[in-house]
Amino acid sequence: MSGVENLLEIRRHDGPSYKPLVDFGAWRVAILNFSEDLLPENLTRMQRHNETDEVFVLLAGRCILVVGEGTDTVTRMHAVPLEPGGVYNVKQAVWHTHTLSPDAKVLVVENRDTTYDNSPFVPLNEIQRREVMEMVAALWAEPRPPAD
Repeated sequence: MSGVENLLEIRRHDGPSYKPLVDFGAWRVAILNFSEDLLPENLTRMQRHNETDEVFVLLAGRCILVVGEGTDTVTRMHAVPLEPGGVYNVKQAVWHTHTLSPDAKVLVVENRDTTYDNSPFVPLNEIQRREVMEMVAALWAEPRPPAD
């Protein structure tokens, strides 16, 4: 690949959790991989981004995205299994979290200035935590959609 290094930047992330890979202008591309804190029983809070949408694309494995209604707290939750290659845009200020299978790899596209300062968290109470675990268990039990 002589000379291509000046033309093409190649980044990978195979370790656990989230890692930004490319920042350019106003946007960022990151990879989210499985980590223990993303197991359903370890989900204790949801996050929202007050200034931007956030896009998720399932590249491998399984991921369930949990989105929540409500302004100051989560009042109702919905679990959505991501399908490989689908583009899932979580709208600005929507509470969300996710759980991944150990082999999962999720592409994340977001604004480069998405930080903890403009992305608050809200705790899940015990009833909500049980609800998340039940929704995820039901979806994990469903067969995977056939690959195209």
